Amino acid sequence: MAMTGGTIGAVITVSSKPKNSRCTKPIRVRYNPGMSDDENKSGVEYENPLVTRYAGKAIRTLFSPRRRALVWRELWIALAGAQKELGLDITQEQIEALEAAKETIDLERVAVLEAEFRHDVMAHIHHFGELAPLAKGILHLGATSCFVTDNADLIIYREGLRLLQKRLLVTIFALSEQARRHQKLACLGYTHFQPAQPTTLGKRICLWLQDLALDHAEVSRLIQELPFRGAKGTTGTQASYLTLFKGDHQKVRDLDRRIAQTMGFENLLPISAQTYPRKIDHRLLAALSGIAQSAAKFGVDFRLLSHEAELSEPFTDKQIGSSAMAYKRNPMRSERICSLARLVQAFAMTAPMTASTQWLERSLDDSAVRRVSLPEAFLAVDACLILYANIAKGMTVFPKMMQRHLDEQLPFLATEEILMAGIAHGLDRQDLHERIRKHAVEAGRRMKEDGEANPLVAFLEDDPSFAFVHGKLREMLSAERFYGRAPEQVDEFLEAWIDPLLVGQDFDSEDDAEIRV
Repeated sequence: MAMTGGTIGAVITVSSKPKNSRCTKPIRVRYNPGMSDDENKSGVEYENPLVTRYAGKAIRTLFSPRRRALVWRELWIALAGAQKELGLDITQEQIEALEAAKETIDLERVAVLEAEFRHDVMAHIHHFGELAPLAKGILHLGATSCFVTDNADLIIYREGLRLLQKRLLVTIFALSEQARRHQKLACLGYTHFQPAQPTTLGKRICLWLQDLALDHAEVSRLIQELPFRGAKGTTGTQASYLTLFKGDHQKVRDLDRRIAQTMGFENLLPISAQTYPRKIDHRLLAALSGIAQSAAKFGVDFRLLSHEAELSEPFTDKQIGSSAMAYKRNPMRSERICSLARLVQAFAMTAPMTASTQWLERSLDDSAVRRVSLPEAFLAVDACLILYANIAKGMTVFPKMMQRHLDEQLPFLATEEILMAGIAHGLDRQDLHERIRKHAVEAGRRMKEDGEANPLVAFLEDDPSFAFVHGKLREMLSAERFYGRAPEQVDEFLEAWIDPLLVGQDFDSEDDAEIRV
């Protein structure tokens, strides 16, 4: 047997010919033992950037082949333990043998067995049996492959949601700190990315926060509601278990419930085919897509405000923005968020297509797409939230640039208040409206064509028709007169929505989040 290594996995070449096979060429089988930062650096095979560049260590480990194999073994032990408790001829020594061998996983040996059996689950069963020969005969009793594959997926997805839930809270905390800090910092509002009524930076941050709070609520609901497939048999009828328990329906029901409880699930699917309903994958990917949408909205907004020079991402001392233009400080973190979020949203589109084409009790055309779309969606969302929190914690704010943009636009924004003041002085509304319109059009022309500062105030000061506000116009151009209840909304929103989420949370502990180029 020879092995060639790549960054993500390796290829096992099995020199011996499998039994009952006409194959004369060596069989090359991929296996993926997971990757640490210091291993498998030969660079001769494709590397998944989600693993090598973007996602955090915890979620990379969660979706590793070793972790998956370990969960399979936990399920086999739970199955055997429940069957023993319900009266099958299984000894405590056999259960203990399985427990003792549980952590010993040789993925190279599994790859060799899979090359022989052409079946991944059976390869793992035989490897586990080799390590615990006393219990080999009672492994997988009455079960189909989906007992371990589908139940393990649900266990791993739930843990993945918990990891993302923590990432969400870290990001929410960082943004909430910025919202409080800049609660009253006036800035120009935009609709259609055109100047609009002023707001505050704190209020704008709360828009991003509200999206994340909604995502957190959805993730929390999924963690609570995610069901367990349980022990349902080959087509979901539990016929094999009914045979094992000699027709005792109650014991079969108890077996199902006991395994679910052992694995920590409150909800158990009452009905399944061979697999759990793939609509559950749609719910999972929809939630992940929702987080991606929120992150991308933030990323787009941050890129726009970076262009306006009002905000800037963290920038390290030796960071290079461009190989040609040395002055550049590109918003690369925000851009990466948008890029990864697009991938997650694309993955989410596969779930309804898969769920709607599962033939009768099952079809295997779900397998390949799920192996890619679900783990990689989790990893990509993790990467988005690592970047999001990093920007939220370290962003630089430029109040003077915000004031410059307000100064350019406030004279236009104040014209409605000037008009109302003129009406209060008994002047003709239509006449004043026309005069304001002409002055505003000319002011806009000079700003765009001649590059002048906004001359509208000067125009109005020189027009006798506006004598009622002469000497008062500068006072009317304070942004605080126009941003309404924005500061109060920040307080009310944080108190009602955000603070309850953060109670009792520890944000000082070490995190595996690392921004890698």
